Amino acid sequence: MSTPAERPTVLFVCVHNAGRSQMGAAFLTHLGAGRVEVRSAGSAPAQTVNPAVVEAMREVGVDISAEVPKVLTVEAVRSSDVVITMGCGDACPYFPGKRYLDWKLEDPAGQGVDAVRPIRDEIENRVRDLLADLGVEAAE
Repeated sequence: MSTPAERPTVLFVCVHNAGRSQMGAAFLTHLGAGRVEVRSAGSAPAQTVNPAVVEAMREVGVDISAEVPKVLTVEAVRSSDVVITMGCGDACPYFPGKRYLDWKLEDPAGQGVDAVRPIRDEIENRVRDLLADLGVEAAE
């Protein structure tokens, strides 16, 4: 088991931190099983996480009902090894030497759970690929 200092830190960023970034963070937390430090934030955070997103994640056994959208800070970006943007555009600060990934995904805002499921499944697949790329075996 790696020490906390050896764990990679991943930050998921979207505008409202109410859907895509919450799902990404939840999957990485769940599948990374403590081997990755996970953060999420939004450039203009919503008041609550999208209820359809909470329901879609519950369907796959991941409870995010207690999560709260958080504001993106320069420090969160600075202290992360990998920054994954999901539609925050130029609102995300750039630091040389950081690894940035831009995951183009449909925004689940205002959509029902049926529309959220394929977004959720795509995020899970990308998180599994990210774990493999980081050299971290996914927990099941």
